[in-house]
Amino acid sequence: MNEQYAARVELFAENAQRIKKAFPWQNAMVSRLAGLLYTAENKSADEDAIRASHELIKENTGIFSSFRGNSAISIATMLSLSADKEQQLANTLTVYDLLKDVKFRASDYLVVAAYQVAANTTTDQYQRTVERSKMFYDSMKAKHRFLTGHDDYIFSAMLGLSDIDVDSGIDRMEELYTTLKPEFMSGNSVQALTQVLVLGKEAPEAADRVLALRDAFRAHGIRLDKEYTLSSLGVLSLLPSDNKDMVTEVSETFELLRTKKGFGSWSIVKQELLLLSAALVAFKSVEDVQNGIVTSMLSTSITNIVIAQQAALAGAAAAASAAVIASSSN
Repeated sequence: MNEQYAARVELFAENAQRIKKAFPWQNAMVSRLAGLLYTAENKSADEDAIRASHELIKENTGIFSSFRGNSAISIATMLSLSADKEQQLANTLTVYDLLKDVKFRASDYLVVAAYQVAANTTTDQYQRTVERSKMFYDSMKAKHRFLTGHDDYIFSAMLGLSDIDVDSGIDRMEELYTTLKPEFMSGNSVQALTQVLVLGKEAPEAADRVLALRDAFRAHGIRLDKEYTLSSLGVLSLLPSDNKDMVTEVSETFELLRTKKGFGSWSIVKQELLLLSAALVAFKSVEDVQNGIVTSMLSTSITNIVIAQQAALAGAAAAASAAVIASSSN
């Protein structure tokens, strides 16, 4: 690991701890994500800017708004990194209403989807992008009724932002799903993986690349093919790095983070730490990609994957806690 990248990993660990201290009532996952967002910009976390953006959200939304839910600090962090947070929030609220108008349901995922649309296209394209997002979502729902839900909102929006034809994009996702589903346990995660691959405008050998990279990680004792990290494996497979180098970098990042405060085995589960390690490696690798469109897509994909998968991890943890409480009361 070179010194420059090691310093970036150190910056991430420091950012996560700084934000955790500033927002102690928030889930630690939220602090780690906020820290990652600042690290992706090679910046030290600005707690005051995040706090100001959080207050701005509260001033412009109702008490029961999804904007005040689990995604609040994530959105506040992204706003704090924007050039004009007031206008960015106003645009996001506009897109959010447009998404609800076409029957997307209110949720933390929809808040993030609205932010991505507002941040990545112009106001005159909002309606078209929202309609394309709904077409992608409805088409996925038609193919996989029980797999498609709120957690697909973010990638529906990203597909809507792309120039991918809806019918051909859905057909390609289904081809990839048919090929990859026998290789992995979770159908929901495989669907997310196909979304990443289609967004990356992958070559015909995309499935082979994913499987080869999976096997390379497995040979090193790392399982990136599980429920909460499979889509990250997809992003890594789109990058130009050699599989062996990719595995080494993720492994070294994981091991270095384990030595940092707040990242020990009692503080963070292995799958989340692998998710964050893969994200850091991917951000590093994306900088070597010369195509600006690809770079933007992958950077946004990495951010959204971490947001979506952390939300899923948090939901699983909450469900497990509820089950324990229910069991104890019986």
